[in-house]
Amino acid sequence: MENRKYGYNTAMPNLIPEDLDKAAQRGEPSHVWRAGQERRLKFLKQAAGDRLQGSVLVDGSGVGMYLSRLVPISGFAVGFDIDPPRVQDSRVYTPNVFCAAGEQIPLPESSFDLVLSHEVLEHVQDDHKAISEMVRVLKPGGRIALFCPNRGYPFETHGHYWKGKYHFGNTPLINWLPRPLRDKLAPHVRVYTRKDLSRLFDGISVKFIEQRTIFGAYDNIIERHPTLGKLLRSVLQFLEKTPLQRLGLSHFWVIEKIN
Repeated sequence: MENRKYGYNTAMPNLIPEDLDKAAQRGEPSHVWRAGQERRLKFLKQAAGDRLQGSVLVDGSGVGMYLSRLVPISGFAVGFDIDPPRVQDSRVYTPNVFCAAGEQIPLPESSFDLVLSHEVLEHVQDDHKAISEMVRVLKPGGRIALFCPNRGYPFETHGHYWKGKYHFGNTPLINWLPRPLRDKLAPHVRVYTRKDLSRLFDGISVKFIEQRTIFGAYDNIIERHPTLGKLLRSVLQFLEKTPLQRLGLSHFWVIEKIN
């Protein structure tokens, strides 16, 4: 578990073999803006409120898809990622992007009104330290909008390792295995229960504004099978309002810094 890198994974393009290890360790950022990203941006806006008029940090900005939407509507937007080529790509949207790791953000404390961490936490080397850094750079009253994988989801979306070889794809039931076996098959990425996430904030002065689990938008399925895909999306997103939300794809938490 010591070689995890920083990034996020939403949709993976066709990769040549030498790209697979990088994709496994850092995730592959989305290069296409679709309904799933639009829905999550809506959640972010609702969580942020008037904080969007202030300073916004995108923690693990990838190729800049969310950053590109935040730059026009925020007072001041900054992004960073650990991967230099991704940082270079995202500079088409703003020059305020730099290369860094989430465990050591080179920015002053109490600098930002809002931090977005979108499917990044599962890849960092030290997730507790990454959370501490996000809170550190927040102003009092500032908020983190955090998306990360839910262990209750019946598929591991980051692929798995078998006999030393990485296999990309949605692998069923891995996340439901006992933790030691699950982590042996997917050592490159974490997955979180609600209790796992809560522990990361132990000893940190915050309050939880929202703690929920959401399903995806299933854009890939809709593209191939429109009617079936839209029905699946409607049913699963309805389940977010029921106890079965515990089976959702991702946690969506909103956390506010107290002081």
